[in-house]
Amino acid sequence: MKPIALHTLLALAERDNYGYAIMQAIRAQSDGQVAVQTASFYRHLARLIDDGLVAEATGPRAGSDPRRGTYYRLTPRGKQILLTEKRRLTALVSQMNKVRLTPRKAQA
Repeated sequence: MKPIALHTLLALAERDNYGYAIMQAIRAQSDGQVAVQTASFYRHLARLIDDGLVAEATGPRAGSDPRRGTYYRLTPRGKQILLTEKRRLTALVSQMNKVRLTPRKAQA
């Protein structure tokens, strides 16, 4: 899974949100490591929608600013994919922690 897709799912894991807020969350989560440009973000978001991981949230938002546009939510499939990715990355980090990083002495 591409980093921007993973961070988008993470940004929607706790609550529905609108596009700009999702982009801000991605920037904060990744400490600037994931480049988020408006056009590319919406292309990635469209792909996540097409894949059934994200959907447009329905219903009015209490106290929401109508200028914020469409809100998005994580679908049940998106939640499952996020959980699967979390397990995969946890296992990967566990394996990496087992790797000895000190150089071996050269054999003569």
